[in-house]
Amino acid sequence: MATNATMTVEEPAAIAAGRAAFRADGPGGAAAARLRQQGLDRFTALGLPTRRTEAWRYTDLRDVARTAWTLAPAAVDPAQAAPWLADTDADRRLVLVNGRFRPDLSTPDLPGVTATPLDGLLADGDGAAAAVLDEALTSGERPFLALNTAFLDGGLVVRLAPGATVGRLEIVCLTLPGGDAPAMSHPRLIIEAGDGADATLVERHVGPAGPILTTPVLQITVGAGARLGHYKLQREGGETSHLATVLVQVARDAVYDGFMLSTGGAVARTEVAAVLTGRGGECRLSGTYLGRGRQVLDTTTVVRHAVPDCRSRQVIKGVLDDQARGVFQGRIEVARDAQRTDGYQMNRALLLSPQAEIDSKPELEIFADDVKCSHGATAGELDAEALFYLRSRGLDAERARALLIEAFVVEVLDEIADDAVRQHFTEIVTDWLAADRADHGATAERGAA
Repeated sequence: MATNATMTVEEPAAIAAGRAAFRADGPGGAAAARLRQQGLDRFTALGLPTRRTEAWRYTDLRDVARTAWTLAPAAVDPAQAAPWLADTDADRRLVLVNGRFRPDLSTPDLPGVTATPLDGLLADGDGAAAAVLDEALTSGERPFLALNTAFLDGGLVVRLAPGATVGRLEIVCLTLPGGDAPAMSHPRLIIEAGDGADATLVERHVGPAGPILTTPVLQITVGAGARLGHYKLQREGGETSHLATVLVQVARDAVYDGFMLSTGGAVARTEVAAVLTGRGGECRLSGTYLGRGRQVLDTTTVVRHAVPDCRSRQVIKGVLDDQARGVFQGRIEVARDAQRTDGYQMNRALLLSPQAEIDSKPELEIFADDVKCSHGATAGELDAEALFYLRSRGLDAERARALLIEAFVVEVLDEIADDAVRQHFTEIVTDWLAADRADHGATAERGAA
């Protein structure tokens, strides 16, 4: 893929300009070239979503549309990436820079885990990898998945051996522009947990300030009887547009335990589509988003119960200050034959400013008659009585406020099964709350002056 290709996504004419700059040739051989062309055709047909598109009605992409994005460079000096690769206690770390796997920045192999560049598998004629990409491209109207496929270049396939008990894997996705021009990257990850495997995956998205568009796509298969804990952390720069797609398939008696923590970006949306395909499967989707300024943080989920005797649980909580906006769109789908389904969904938001906003749309779509499903949503400000109680016990207003916010968020962090990950995410939340408290205190001092 030529690194000087430019993709301008605004109106149909701009998409046509992107087609003119597009090149199908690149790594991965004929299979990758076919997928890139199909991805571009699909993106051209779908177009860039606007707020008139139902699935995107709460998330404004006009800034994305107005920007001419240039592919981030393929070659990046390791020294440029080093500051973003903090020490980790993961058993193995895998690093992607601008969507390309960097073994020189990654840690050594781990028994039971194979990590292979996606373009190499496609070039070698790996039909399984190509089939996974084909299936995703036709799985629904997902324009940024199509755009990701159009610029397929690099990517990574991680396979966990059947029955393997793996420790903690960390995947770092880093975007580094080659200059001052707005840069885009399109990380592609395929995670396959074999039957009976057990692993924890930490997915971390980081990057510098400056205009960046990243469209990560993660395809996860959890084999029969396997367990995968998947914990995503999004802390990218303040001008980043992070538009992610996660596709999950959960087999018989398998458990997928997902958690998302989002604090970065100007616009950050994670769309999760999970399908329970085997009896006894379980899907947990939890998370929290923390927004300030004019951030837009969007969590969109669909959990489909395709077979009987499966369980799902979704708990999403957000804290929004200043003019930040949160979005939760969650749907539980129960197929006609999916009897004895147990589905739960809850979204709660805490608004710290009169200008903050939450748009919440929980949905149930049920065609079976023997089910136990519930959903709910709440939004509000800090409890005045609780604040008064804490003040009456000698706490100042800012400390009382911080304690109530922390208690609200910590409750959802308890959904994280891995102790080390829970502690790490709690520290990130604590740092965010401290910064928000400092900003709030400074604002109050200016108002008093």
